Amino acid sequence: MQTLEKPDLDNLLSDEAINNPFEFYTKLRNENPVYWNERWNGWIVTGYEPVIAGYRDAERLSSDRFSGPFGKEILASKSDYEQLIHFLSRFFVWKDAPFHRQMRLLVNQAFTPRSVEALRPRVRELVRDLAGSLRGRDSVDFMSEFAFTLPVIVIAEFLGIPPEARFDVRDWSNDLAGVVFTAGNAEDRLKIGEQAMVKLVDFFRPIVRDRMKNPKDDLLTRLCQIEDNGLKLNEEEVIANAVLMVFAGHETTMNLLASGMVAFDRFPDQWDRLRADPSMVKSATEEILRFDGPIKGLGRWAKEPFEFFGCDIAQGDRMLLMQHAANRDPAAFENADTFDIGRFPNRHAAFGQGIHTCLGAPLARLELHEALEYFATHFDRVEVLNNELKYAKTIVARTITGLNLRFV
Repeated sequence: MQTLEKPDLDNLLSDEAINNPFEFYTKLRNENPVYWNERWNGWIVTGYEPVIAGYRDAERLSSDRFSGPFGKEILASKSDYEQLIHFLSRFFVWKDAPFHRQMRLLVNQAFTPRSVEALRPRVRELVRDLAGSLRGRDSVDFMSEFAFTLPVIVIAEFLGIPPEARFDVRDWSNDLAGVVFTAGNAEDRLKIGEQAMVKLVDFFRPIVRDRMKNPKDDLLTRLCQIEDNGLKLNEEEVIANAVLMVFAGHETTMNLLASGMVAFDRFPDQWDRLRADPSMVKSATEEILRFDGPIKGLGRWAKEPFEFFGCDIAQGDRMLLMQHAANRDPAAFENADTFDIGRFPNRHAAFGQGIHTCLGAPLARLELHEALEYFATHFDRVEVLNNELKYAKTIVARTITGLNLRFV
């Protein structure tokens, strides 16, 4: 196995890796696009071609967080985190076939493109209501006033969460982030995650039981009712998927909205371009996803030994597929560090690839489309006021910790 000669490149949580990840991962990719990192004890994949290949190789690379090396930390203290483990292990996105295939087929029936598109008028209304007060102020806390709020209302209404509970559910979901995104020390994040999961389960269980008896026009009801060749979600699986959707349904979109505003501030010519032609919101959304997507990378582990782009992968080896880095690979994208809202083709990997491609991608896209169209038709400029931008200290998520804007 190769080792880095530059120790700073081994630290995936260094200030450079967190706050300047594109520079950091460019250096790492230049060393080797598939690289053994001693500190992380696994392979870091930064090249576009190997990242795509890794995501598509579900036969040899496992997503199961509880049967491989990723689950050791949690399972070692199983008795202390029973609820956390019980429900996280039912997240179908963290499972392999055949369970993943069966669960995804069922959830796809509830979370259809048509059901997502039906949300567009309501999303448009929410964008208008939330954005209407942004103009003319010296400073807007964009995260709390828009980026946090829009996605959580959308996913809460979609699921059928009562309005008075939506922000409690969001807060509990945020507490799971430390576990999902590996933030903070192990003991603290697992303890906080267990407490959050208990609250989420206690909240969802009576609602799920009520939907089973008294159906409504919402996603929770559809999760309770879906069936395929006699296969249905049981109560525990419905609750687990509801927790997953709350978490994924607001975290990704929140980060995406923030990254978009930062990109347009740094490339004001692209804002002028969007204002001149708001119909470019779809291609602009794809470029935001490529240029600074909401998820930096996701983990896999090898189910068997194999050769991967010149590297010998051993059974049980961990692999971190860094789509954030792949999306800036000059071998795949011309002028990769330039933000170009008209870029075509734009085969980015922001939502992954293969059987685990993000199920919530259509909803995230819809929300960004509506937000960008409103902003482009109502504001001349968007200015970032922060002297320095800081991001949460996680390997997985690209989460800005504060964003002050001026809308002109």
